[in-house]
Amino acid sequence: MGVKGLVESGYLNSIPPEYVFPSNLNDLEVEEVPTVDFSQLTAGTPDERSKAIQVIGKACREWGFFMVINHSMPRRLMDEMLNVGERFFDLTEEEKQDYAGKELFDPIRCGTGFNNGLGNVFLWRDYLKVHVHPHFHAPHKPADFRETSEEYCKKARDVAEELLKGISKSLGQEENYIHKKMDIESGSQLLVMNLYPPCPRPELVMGMPPHSDHGILTLLTQNDVCGLQILHNGNWVPVNPPPYSFLVNTGDHMEILTNGRYESVVHRVVVNSKATRMTIATGHGPPLGAIVSPAAELVDSESHPPKYQGMKYRDYIELQQTNQLKGKSCLDRVRI
Repeated sequence: MGVKGLVESGYLNSIPPEYVFPSNLNDLEVEEVPTVDFSQLTAGTPDERSKAIQVIGKACREWGFFMVINHSMPRRLMDEMLNVGERFFDLTEEEKQDYAGKELFDPIRCGTGFNNGLGNVFLWRDYLKVHVHPHFHAPHKPADFRETSEEYCKKARDVAEELLKGISKSLGQEENYIHKKMDIESGSQLLVMNLYPPCPRPELVMGMPPHSDHGILTLLTQNDVCGLQILHNGNWVPVNPPPYSFLVNTGDHMEILTNGRYESVVHRVVVNSKATRMTIATGHGPPLGAIVSPAAELVDSESHPPKYQGMKYRDYIELQQTNQLKGKSCLDRVRI
Protein backbone atom coordinates (compact mmCIF):
# COMPACT_ATOMS: atom_id res chain seq x y z
CA MET A 1 0.00 0.00 0.00
CA GLY A 2 1.23 3.49 -0.86
CA VAL A 3 1.19 6.50 1.46
CA LYS A 4 -1.99 7.75 -0.25
CA GLY A 5 -3.72 4.45 0.57
CA LEU A 6 -2.43 4.61 4.12
CA VAL A 7 -3.85 8.11 4.62
CA GLU A 8 -7.20 7.25 3.03
CA SER A 9 -7.61 3.94 4.90
CA GLY A 10 -9.07 5.66 7.94
CA TYR A 11 -6.79 3.69 10.27
CA LEU A 12 -4.01 6.25 10.57
CA ASN A 13 -4.18 7.16 14.26
CA SER A 14 -0.44 7.59 14.63
CA ILE A 15 2.62 7.66 12.39
CA PRO A 16 3.96 4.14 11.73
CA PRO A 17 7.46 3.96 13.24
CA GLU A 18 9.06 3.06 9.89
CA TYR A 19 8.09 6.54 8.60
CA VAL A 20 9.57 8.57 11.48
CA PHE A 21 12.51 10.54 10.09
CA PRO A 22 14.99 12.27 12.44
CA SER A 23 15.41 15.83 11.15
CA ASN A 24 15.43 19.48 12.14
CA LEU A 25 12.75 21.40 10.28
CA ASN A 26 13.20 24.65 12.18
CA ASP A 27 16.53 25.94 10.81
CA LEU A 28 14.91 27.98 8.04
CA GLU A 29 16.15 31.15 6.37
CA VAL A 30 13.87 33.24 4.16
CA GLU A 31 15.81 34.47 1.14
CA GLU A 32 14.94 35.66 -2.33
CA VAL A 33 15.59 32.86 -4.81
CA PRO A 34 17.05 33.85 -8.23
CA THR A 35 14.48 34.20 -11.01
CA VAL A 36 15.20 33.92 -14.74
CA ASP A 37 12.87 35.51 -17.31
CA PHE A 38 12.88 32.90 -20.07
CA SER A 39 11.41 35.32 -22.63
CA GLN A 40 14.39 37.65 -22.19
CA LEU A 41 16.78 34.74 -22.66
CA THR A 42 15.15 33.51 -25.88
CA ALA A 43 13.41 36.51 -27.44
CA GLY A 44 14.80 39.59 -25.73
CA THR A 45 17.08 42.30 -27.05
CA PRO A 46 20.84 41.54 -27.06
CA ASP A 47 21.11 43.50 -23.80
CA GLU A 48 18.23 41.61 -22.18
CA ARG A 49 19.67 38.27 -23.30
CA SER A 50 23.09 39.21 -21.92
CA LYS A 51 21.55 40.14 -18.56
CA ALA A 52 19.53 36.89 -18.45
CA ILE A 53 22.72 34.90 -19.07
CA GLN A 54 24.41 36.79 -16.23
CA VAL A 55 21.50 35.95 -13.90
CA ILE A 56 21.74 32.26 -14.87
CA GLY A 57 25.51 32.19 -14.33
CA LYS A 58 25.25 33.85 -10.92
CA ALA A 59 22.42 31.51 -9.90
CA CYS A 60 24.42 28.43 -10.97
CA ARG A 61 27.55 29.63 -9.14
CA GLU A 62 25.89 30.72 -5.91
CA TRP A 63 22.72 28.61 -5.64
CA GLY A 64 22.61 25.69 -8.07
CA PHE A 65 18.96 26.65 -8.35
CA PHE A 66 16.67 29.22 -9.96
CA MET A 67 13.03 29.79 -10.87
CA VAL A 68 11.99 30.29 -14.49
CA ILE A 69 9.07 32.51 -15.48
CA ASN A 70 7.58 33.47 -18.87
CA HIS A 71 8.71 30.18 -20.41
CA SER A 72 7.39 28.37 -23.47
CA MET A 73 5.45 25.58 -21.73
CA PRO A 74 1.70 26.23 -22.20
CA ARG A 75 -0.18 26.70 -18.92
CA ARG A 76 -2.93 24.48 -20.30
CA LEU A 77 -0.44 21.64 -20.66
CA MET A 78 0.95 22.11 -17.15
CA ASP A 79 -2.58 21.87 -15.76
CA GLU A 80 -3.34 18.79 -17.86
CA MET A 81 -0.14 17.08 -16.73
CA LEU A 82 -0.92 17.66 -13.05
CA ASN A 83 -4.46 16.43 -13.65
CA VAL A 84 -3.44 13.22 -15.39
CA GLY A 85 -0.86 12.62 -12.66
CA GLU A 86 -3.49 12.94 -9.96
CA ARG A 87 -5.69 10.49 -11.82
CA PHE A 88 -2.82 8.01 -12.09
CA PHE A 89 -2.38 8.05 -8.31
CA ASP A 90 -6.17 7.63 -7.97
CA LEU A 91 -5.96 4.25 -9.73
CA THR A 92 -6.56 1.22 -7.50
CA GLU A 93 -3.59 -0.47 -5.87
CA GLU A 94 -4.18 -3.42 -8.21
CA GLU A 95 -4.06 -1.21 -11.31
CA LYS A 96 -0.88 0.54 -10.15
CA GLN A 97 0.68 -2.83 -9.40
CA ASP A 98 1.00 -3.33 -13.17
CA TYR A 99 3.70 -0.64 -13.08
CA ALA A 100 5.54 -1.71 -9.95
CA GLY A 101 8.85 -2.23 -11.79
CA LYS A 102 11.27 -4.42 -9.95
CA GLU A 103 14.47 -3.34 -11.73
CA LEU A 104 16.08 0.11 -11.53
CA PHE A 105 16.03 0.74 -15.29
CA ASP A 106 12.57 -0.67 -15.99
CA PRO A 107 10.83 1.81 -18.33
CA ILE A 108 8.00 2.46 -15.85
CA ARG A 109 8.16 2.17 -12.07
CA CYS A 110 5.75 3.30 -9.41
CA GLY A 111 6.00 2.79 -5.70
CA THR A 112 6.28 4.48 -2.35
CA GLY A 113 9.17 5.89 -0.33
CA PHE A 114 12.69 5.49 -1.75
CA ASN A 115 14.90 2.39 -2.03
CA ASN A 116 12.69 0.58 0.44
CA GLY A 117 14.54 -2.11 2.30
CA LEU A 118 17.90 -0.33 2.07
CA GLY A 119 17.18 2.04 4.92
CA ASN A 120 15.17 1.82 8.09
CA VAL A 121 12.94 4.80 7.27
CA PHE A 122 10.26 5.09 4.59
CA LEU A 123 9.44 8.42 2.96
CA TRP A 124 6.05 10.14 2.97
CA ARG A 125 5.55 10.03 -0.79
CA ASP A 126 4.25 7.92 -3.65
CA TYR A 127 5.99 8.16 -7.01
CA LEU A 128 5.85 7.28 -10.68
CA LYS A 129 9.05 7.21 -12.74
CA VAL A 130 8.94 6.89 -16.52
CA HIS A 131 11.84 6.84 -19.00
CA VAL A 132 10.65 9.14 -21.79
CA HIS A 133 13.79 9.79 -23.89
CA PRO A 134 15.49 8.67 -26.10
CA HIS A 135 12.71 6.02 -26.12
CA PHE A 136 9.27 7.12 -24.99
CA HIS A 137 7.22 5.06 -22.56
CA ALA A 138 3.93 5.70 -20.74
CA PRO A 139 1.42 3.84 -18.56
CA HIS A 140 -1.75 2.67 -20.36
CA LYS A 141 -3.92 4.24 -17.67
CA PRO A 142 -5.29 6.87 -17.51
CA ALA A 143 -6.11 6.68 -21.22
CA ASP A 144 -4.84 10.20 -21.97
CA PHE A 145 -1.57 9.79 -20.05
CA ARG A 146 0.50 8.93 -23.13
CA GLU A 147 -0.64 11.84 -25.30
CA THR A 148 -0.41 14.42 -22.50
CA SER A 149 2.97 13.29 -21.16
CA GLU A 150 4.52 12.98 -24.62
CA GLU A 151 3.65 16.59 -25.45
CA TYR A 152 4.70 17.81 -22.01
CA CYS A 153 8.07 16.01 -22.04
CA LYS A 154 8.91 17.28 -25.55
CA LYS A 155 8.23 20.87 -24.50
CA ALA A 156 10.18 20.36 -21.25
CA ARG A 157 13.18 19.27 -23.37
CA ASP A 158 12.79 22.45 -25.42
CA VAL A 159 12.88 24.57 -22.25
CA ALA A 160 15.88 22.64 -20.87
CA GLU A 161 17.83 23.02 -24.12
CA GLU A 162 17.33 26.80 -24.14
CA LEU A 163 18.46 27.00 -20.51
CA LEU A 164 21.53 24.91 -21.33
CA LYS A 165 22.39 27.41 -24.07
CA GLY A 166 22.31 30.19 -21.50
CA ILE A 167 24.38 28.13 -19.05
CA SER A 168 26.94 27.34 -21.77
CA LYS A 169 27.28 31.05 -22.61
CA SER A 170 27.63 31.90 -18.92
CA LEU A 171 30.61 29.54 -18.81
CA GLY A 172 32.24 31.48 -21.63
CA GLN A 173 31.54 28.77 -24.21
CA GLU A 174 29.44 28.76 -27.37
CA GLU A 175 25.74 28.19 -26.78
CA ASN A 176 25.61 24.55 -27.92
CA TYR A 177 28.64 23.57 -25.83
CA ILE A 178 26.84 21.47 -23.18
CA HIS A 179 24.40 20.13 -25.78
CA LYS A 180 27.31 18.67 -27.75
CA LYS A 181 29.45 17.61 -24.79
CA MET A 182 26.57 15.71 -23.19
CA ASP A 183 24.99 14.52 -26.46
CA ILE A 184 21.66 15.92 -25.29
CA GLU A 185 20.04 14.96 -28.60
CA SER A 186 20.39 11.29 -27.61
CA GLY A 187 20.38 12.00 -23.90
CA SER A 188 18.15 10.57 -21.21
CA GLN A 189 15.01 12.21 -19.86
CA LEU A 190 13.19 10.83 -16.85
CA LEU A 191 9.66 11.89 -15.93
CA VAL A 192 9.05 11.73 -12.17
CA MET A 193 5.68 12.38 -10.56
CA ASN A 194 5.61 12.70 -6.78
CA LEU A 195 2.56 12.69 -4.53
CA TYR A 196 2.97 13.87 -0.93
CA PRO A 197 -0.31 13.25 0.97
CA PRO A 198 -1.12 15.28 4.08
CA CYS A 199 0.33 13.86 7.30
CA PRO A 200 -1.20 14.27 10.78
CA ARG A 201 2.30 14.77 12.26
CA PRO A 202 4.32 16.35 9.42
CA GLU A 203 7.20 17.25 11.73
CA LEU A 204 7.93 13.52 12.20
CA VAL A 205 8.25 12.51 8.55
CA MET A 206 10.08 13.54 5.39
CA GLY A 207 8.83 13.69 1.81
CA MET A 208 12.39 13.47 0.46
CA PRO A 209 15.57 13.59 2.54
CA PRO A 210 18.42 16.00 1.78
CA HIS A 211 19.97 14.96 -1.54
CA SER A 212 21.28 16.21 -4.86
CA ASP A 213 19.99 14.99 -8.24
CA HIS A 214 21.92 13.00 -10.80
CA GLY A 215 22.00 14.42 -14.32
CA ILE A 216 22.49 17.89 -15.77
CA LEU A 217 19.26 19.76 -15.01
CA THR A 218 15.97 19.03 -13.28
CA LEU A 219 12.83 21.02 -14.18
CA LEU A 220 9.99 20.83 -11.68
CA THR A 221 6.49 22.23 -11.50
CA GLN A 222 3.96 21.71 -8.72
CA ASN A 223 0.36 22.25 -7.71
CA ASP A 224 -0.34 25.16 -5.36
CA VAL A 225 1.12 23.39 -2.30
CA CYS A 226 4.74 24.15 -1.38
CA GLY A 227 7.26 21.90 0.34
CA LEU A 228 10.61 22.20 -1.44
CA GLN A 229 13.54 23.56 0.58
CA ILE A 230 17.05 24.13 -0.75
CA LEU A 231 20.30 24.26 1.21
CA HIS A 232 21.99 27.64 0.71
CA ASN A 233 24.95 28.86 2.77
CA GLY A 234 24.21 26.26 5.42
CA ASN A 235 20.55 27.21 5.84
CA TRP A 236 17.34 25.67 4.50
CA VAL A 237 15.49 28.10 2.25
CA PRO A 238 11.77 27.42 1.58
CA VAL A 239 10.82 27.88 -2.08
CA ASN A 240 7.50 29.59 -2.81
CA PRO A 241 7.30 29.80 -6.59
CA PRO A 242 4.87 31.91 -8.60
CA PRO A 243 2.12 29.93 -10.37
CA TYR A 244 3.12 28.17 -13.60
CA SER A 245 6.85 28.70 -13.04
CA PHE A 246 9.55 26.06 -13.30
CA LEU A 247 11.90 25.27 -10.43
CA VAL A 248 15.28 24.38 -11.93
CA ASN A 249 18.23 22.83 -10.17
CA THR A 250 21.64 21.80 -11.45
CA GLY A 251 22.51 18.13 -11.01
CA ASP A 252 25.65 16.23 -10.04
CA HIS A 253 26.70 15.84 -13.67
CA MET A 254 26.62 19.59 -14.20
CA GLU A 255 29.02 19.81 -11.26
CA ILE A 256 31.25 17.09 -12.71
CA LEU A 257 31.19 18.52 -16.25
CA THR A 258 32.03 22.06 -15.07
CA ASN A 259 34.68 20.71 -12.67
CA GLY A 260 32.89 22.20 -9.68
CA ARG A 261 32.27 25.69 -11.10
CA TYR A 262 28.53 25.04 -11.01
CA GLU A 263 27.73 22.81 -8.06
CA SER A 264 24.61 20.68 -7.70
CA VAL A 265 22.24 21.81 -4.97
CA VAL A 266 21.18 19.77 -1.94
CA HIS A 267 17.42 19.96 -1.39
CA ARG A 268 14.68 18.24 0.60
CA VAL A 269 10.88 18.02 0.67
CA VAL A 270 8.74 18.55 3.75
CA VAL A 271 5.04 17.72 4.00
CA ASN A 272 2.08 19.34 5.75
CA SER A 273 -1.07 18.30 7.62
CA LYS A 274 -3.67 19.96 5.40
CA ALA A 275 -3.15 19.40 1.67
CA THR A 276 -1.62 17.01 -0.85
CA ARG A 277 1.43 18.26 -2.71
CA MET A 278 1.93 17.03 -6.27
CA THR A 279 5.00 17.65 -8.41
CA ILE A 280 6.01 16.90 -11.99
CA ALA A 281 9.76 16.72 -12.56
CA THR A 282 11.78 15.99 -15.68
CA GLY A 283 15.41 15.05 -15.20
CA HIS A 284 17.69 15.74 -18.15
CA GLY A 285 21.03 13.97 -18.59
CA PRO A 286 23.46 12.46 -21.07
CA PRO A 287 22.92 9.04 -22.66
CA LEU A 288 23.09 6.26 -20.06
CA GLY A 289 26.26 4.88 -21.67
CA ALA A 290 28.12 8.21 -21.65
CA ILE A 291 31.17 8.60 -19.42
CA VAL A 292 30.97 12.00 -17.74
CA SER A 293 34.15 13.69 -16.56
CA PRO A 294 35.31 17.32 -16.22
CA ALA A 295 35.35 19.09 -19.61
CA ALA A 296 38.85 19.80 -20.90
CA GLU A 297 37.96 23.45 -21.57
CA LEU A 298 37.04 23.92 -17.90
CA VAL A 299 40.10 22.22 -16.45
CA ASP A 300 43.41 23.97 -15.80
CA SER A 301 46.28 21.90 -14.38
CA GLU A 302 47.35 24.76 -12.11
CA SER A 303 44.28 26.75 -11.02
CA HIS A 304 41.50 24.23 -11.79
CA PRO A 305 42.89 20.67 -11.76
CA PRO A 306 40.36 17.83 -12.33
CA LYS A 307 38.22 17.30 -9.23
CA TYR A 308 36.21 14.25 -10.33
CA GLN A 309 36.82 10.86 -11.87
CA GLY A 310 34.94 9.92 -15.02
CA MET A 311 32.08 7.45 -14.56
CA LYS A 312 29.44 6.01 -16.86
CA TYR A 313 26.14 7.79 -16.27
CA ARG A 314 24.25 4.52 -15.90
CA ASP A 315 26.71 3.30 -13.22
CA TYR A 316 26.37 6.57 -11.33
CA ILE A 317 22.57 6.33 -11.25
CA GLU A 318 22.82 2.74 -10.04
CA LEU A 319 25.24 3.78 -7.29
CA GLN A 320 22.92 6.56 -6.15
CA GLN A 321 19.66 4.65 -6.35
CA THR A 322 20.91 1.52 -4.56
CA ASN A 323 22.25 3.44 -1.56
CA GLN A 324 20.51 5.61 1.00
CA LEU A 325 20.01 9.21 -0.09
CA LYS A 326 22.20 11.44 2.03
CA GLY A 327 23.33 14.83 0.77
CA LYS A 328 26.02 14.44 -1.88
CA SER A 329 27.20 11.03 -0.70
CA CYS A 330 27.19 9.64 -4.24
CA LEU A 331 29.10 12.56 -5.75
CA ASP A 332 31.64 12.27 -2.95
CA ARG A 333 32.57 8.81 -4.28
CA VAL A 334 33.89 10.22 -7.58
CA ARG A 335 35.80 13.15 -6.12
CA ILE A 336 39.54 13.04 -6.67
